[in-house]
Amino acid sequence: MQARFNCPVALVRGALVLSFLVTSGCEETPVPRGPVSGPDLATPVFARATATALPSDDKLTALCSELVQKHGEAQRLRIERGVRQVAALWRKDDGDLAAFVREHFIADDKTLTATANRLQTALEQVDGHLNEISRELRRPTDTDTGPLSALDSLLGSIDPSVHMVEDLFQGKVGFVVLLNFPLTTLPERLVDGEKWTRAQWAQARLTQRFSRRVPADVQQKITEAVVAGERYVASYNLFMHHLLDEKGRRLWPKGLRLISHWNLRDEIRADYADAEGLSKQHTIARAMERIVEQSIPQAVIDNPRVDWNPFTNQVTLAPGEEVEADAPAGMPLQPDKLGEREPDRRYELLLSQAATQRLADPYSPSAKTLIERSFQLSREIPEEAVVRMLAEVCGSPLIKEVAKLAEKQLGRKLQPHDLWFAGFRPRGKFSEGELDALTRKRYPTAQAFESALPSILQKLDFAPDKAKFLAEHIRVDASRGAGHAMQAMRRGDFPRLRTRVGPLGMDYKGYNIAVHELGHNVEQVFSLYEVGETLLAGVPNNAFTEALAFVFQQRDIALLGLSKPDEQANQRRILADFWDTWEIGGVALVEIATWHYMYDHPQATPAELRAEVVRLAKQTWNHYYAPVLGGKDVLLLGIYSHMIQNTLYLPDYPIGHLIAAQIEEHLAKQPPGSLGREFERMAKFGQVTPDLWLKNATGAPLSTAPLLRMTEAALKAAH
Repeated sequence: MQARFNCPVALVRGALVLSFLVTSGCEETPVPRGPVSGPDLATPVFARATATALPSDDKLTALCSELVQKHGEAQRLRIERGVRQVAALWRKDDGDLAAFVREHFIADDKTLTATANRLQTALEQVDGHLNEISRELRRPTDTDTGPLSALDSLLGSIDPSVHMVEDLFQGKVGFVVLLNFPLTTLPERLVDGEKWTRAQWAQARLTQRFSRRVPADVQQKITEAVVAGERYVASYNLFMHHLLDEKGRRLWPKGLRLISHWNLRDEIRADYADAEGLSKQHTIARAMERIVEQSIPQAVIDNPRVDWNPFTNQVTLAPGEEVEADAPAGMPLQPDKLGEREPDRRYELLLSQAATQRLADPYSPSAKTLIERSFQLSREIPEEAVVRMLAEVCGSPLIKEVAKLAEKQLGRKLQPHDLWFAGFRPRGKFSEGELDALTRKRYPTAQAFESALPSILQKLDFAPDKAKFLAEHIRVDASRGAGHAMQAMRRGDFPRLRTRVGPLGMDYKGYNIAVHELGHNVEQVFSLYEVGETLLAGVPNNAFTEALAFVFQQRDIALLGLSKPDEQANQRRILADFWDTWEIGGVALVEIATWHYMYDHPQATPAELRAEVVRLAKQTWNHYYAPVLGGKDVLLLGIYSHMIQNTLYLPDYPIGHLIAAQIEEHLAKQPPGSLGREFERMAKFGQVTPDLWLKNATGAPLSTAPLLRMTEAALKAAH
């Protein structure tokens, strides 16, 4: 995000809220192998689950027969499915299963509907208030409220929802749901979902919340690992005045502090309009590779008191006159240890994520690994389908044709850092300084951006009353990290837009992130307040909210009044979208393969994981990117911070680009001024399956075809 890719899954989709929520060739070819082998998804969940003190089949059969005799033969299928769904998660200390079933089975349709409605209302409040508690506990760690205390870090590690799933099972609420509503499989939702009513979809999402019974202590460990990764990334900054180029020159002004990877990547994008841009880009790219391979000296991280040349890896004490006046005190510097590399903390934290996720594996009978849960449960898109789409884009012959246009514009051969080429977008015409001056003047504070929301939204074709409604339901904060959107989970609460706002105001990087996050927030308002059934609140998965955020983000320059829509600009936007999808597609392939390695090697050390990520980054680069950008064994595909602070989030970005392309193709067929109306129509359809959502939004299921088709047309027009 980053400005595009900076929306952690836990914050965007509320994964911190309720632990039981289901959020939704040759040997050298870098495409990861197929998914880890697992159970057949067509088999009912209850038949695969392992339960403590599960009654014998004879006793369950007898219990089902008793209930059929009482409630009638018409209820047989519901009874048999419900009883066995309960039995799959029932434990000895839960009590008398038969007595519970006799008391709580609901045969009457009117009572069943009333029960579903009551649960929907109650769970909305549970979700929402736990989300608000979590947000307040994390406020100092997520937003720029000044120096963090040790207490802030402790409070930010608490997940108030970890005991809720077990409380709802112990209170028998979860079992009431499983007894009376069907627990559907992914094939059922994919095949039958188009014929379901909204009530049936709401019931399907209701039971999914109780498909797993992960112990509270396990969920807390998962949360702690996530928060540790977030804290590490949030403080991983480089003071650019102290980053020296290959000739030992200072190329950046005092005080510029950029977070890895988002701001570093966006600085590369901004430097195309800079007289010293190429030297700056080479310097940042080399620093990035040092981070990936962990050869970066520990002393240079978030420290303006030393100078660092990433080409030689030499660290020296900065002359006093070059040190920022407001430089933090930091740790005492020992001259003889300035060159000591950062320990493998990056990979230690990634291994911690994997280890804690494995603790949940035994409690996920239908998706036994984080990899399976990520694709089958959260995305509802099979891993093999995602990998195939990524390979189609990364290996498309169109990329060499687009690269020729980039080379023509640059007047040189492409280089590895051109992975983040920004020249197709309108902002490529303006220097970073020009854009910074404009955005800082317009938005000196987070509150200034919040006050401007009605005007911004009207420029995006929302009617004045709708723009006012949306603005009244969004709050803006200065972010400690790169930025994120934190959704609300109950009506009456407000999504949060977070982006960096410096002492001089919101620079262009912060503004670009803010426009992206605004797309998330608008989706979040519509998909909560206008979705109808709050059990369907949201969109199918994170890729969809990313897609809608991209629709906003690509209009950021136009919102500043620096460009006007025309056919040439639209063609260049398409080329930029294709380039961005190609760029992040390889990053996603590296992350998928990394998670397979961690599952296949549970005893791997941080050093071994580092070596594997380096190998995967090189391999993927050499296969897909070296033929276009040159370089061999380049490590840039391993720099994304999402790998450390999130779990398998990166594939959502290329998928999001594919979805955004479908949406843009649809919008292009609508009358001018339709963006606001169409955005609202799409966003409030709710959390159904991906293809069903897209068919409603654009008339077609998810595919690479729209992006490739639009890119080919844009290339023809360009020639």
